[in-house]
Amino acid sequence: MSVRLHDTLAGAVQPLEPLEPGHVRIYSCGPTVYGPAHVGNFRSFLFADVLVRYLRWRGLRVTWVMNLTDVDDKIIRGAAAESIGIDALAERHIAGFLADAATLRMTMPDVLPRATAHIPQMVALVEALLERGHAYRTEDGSIFFRIASWPTYGRLARLDPDAMRVGERVAADEYSKDDARDFVLWKAAKPGEPSWETAIGSGRPGWHLECSAMSMAYLGESFDIHTGGVDLIFPHHEDEIAQSEAATGAPFVRTWLHCAHLQMGGRKMAKSEGNIAGVSDLLATGLAPRALRYALIAAHYRTGLSFSDESVSAAAAAVARLDALVAALLGYHGEGPDDPGLPAAIAGARAAFGVAMDDDLGISAALAAVFDLVRDLNRRIAARSLSGADAARALDALRDLDRVLGLLPDPAEPPLEADLQVLLDERAAARSARDWAASDHLRDALAARGILVEDSRDGQRWRRAGTPADA
Repeated sequence: MSVRLHDTLAGAVQPLEPLEPGHVRIYSCGPTVYGPAHVGNFRSFLFADVLVRYLRWRGLRVTWVMNLTDVDDKIIRGAAAESIGIDALAERHIAGFLADAATLRMTMPDVLPRATAHIPQMVALVEALLERGHAYRTEDGSIFFRIASWPTYGRLARLDPDAMRVGERVAADEYSKDDARDFVLWKAAKPGEPSWETAIGSGRPGWHLECSAMSMAYLGESFDIHTGGVDLIFPHHEDEIAQSEAATGAPFVRTWLHCAHLQMGGRKMAKSEGNIAGVSDLLATGLAPRALRYALIAAHYRTGLSFSDESVSAAAAAVARLDALVAALLGYHGEGPDDPGLPAAIAGARAAFGVAMDDDLGISAALAAVFDLVRDLNRRIAARSLSGADAARALDALRDLDRVLGLLPDPAEPPLEADLQVLLDERAAARSARDWAASDHLRDALAARGILVEDSRDGQRWRRAGTPADA
């Protein structure tokens, strides 16, 4: 089987065939850092994270680039409102984004380029477009892309190029452009706004230009995969294709992957809708980071995902099941022979997981394969059919699949605090003495401190509850 992905441009699922065999180059549209990223944004970021993790799990080399848009109309307005520079505002929100990404176990991209650090690349791209006749200057010195020069414009979004543009970040009457459909590449300097002195004049880049310049700077004129939310198909990604291919004459992206919106209360989660939820806000309610990650990755990326109390509770329950199994395997002491059926069960789960993920990242079926294995292992534990070595092999198998999912408790988790270990030892002694009242009291005391204790044939085992401190 080979990895197959749904290409938005082709409108079909197609085999992934990297331009360089064995090496996949991926660009993801990252945050515009005018405010904190919300969990709707992180659904898109974590979808890309799962994609990268899975391709690496399959043995492919991956170069992943995610941009940080740190100059933009909203950033400028936000900085002005706080009477600070755009750099200070951007630094604050970049730090918040990186902290949230780490909390949600997002793999760090190989490159996190900032727009303001790539002005020369953007200027060179505009110069190429001017030279080829695809761009023009307006009276104030701004530079626009001429859509009439690009006949295939609209193919990604399947729009009539003669139709009016919608959703542009620059109002049609803000500049004296030749055609209302044309989009800005370079904005002429304005009083009170940041600008750069360049060969194409004083000003700042347009949003669309930034992604083309940064992606090609690190991945080449043509690369394999571009990801983002469905709201970016038009005009952002449409404009990226036009300006990139018009400047280089080469195909820009092999495969376009777009993630559906996260919904809350039946509406897209977005700042404009007023229904956003930040990562730190949700964790402050007691939701565990791993449960939040599960809730954001558990549905297929092209399926709208409803974020609700019910979905969060289901995610927390699923993570608790994984934690309980890990605790059971870590505490298992089997003295019998190896279970002859275990290797086939592990191999079957791994194969089913791969088949599901090969099919356009079929995460729902992949998770089903994992939890089928969870049920099977729990049955074998209850039947005492596993050896001690089997328990270690089963845990290794789970952790191998978790290289893609990022949901299991961290094996490098710090040891239990000394005072909590004392309570556990006291409870074990109480159970040995058949002092059930003391045992129950100590179990409740541990639970109040976030340590859940379960009794098994191998003795008591513990795991940390899903608290905000649980990574």
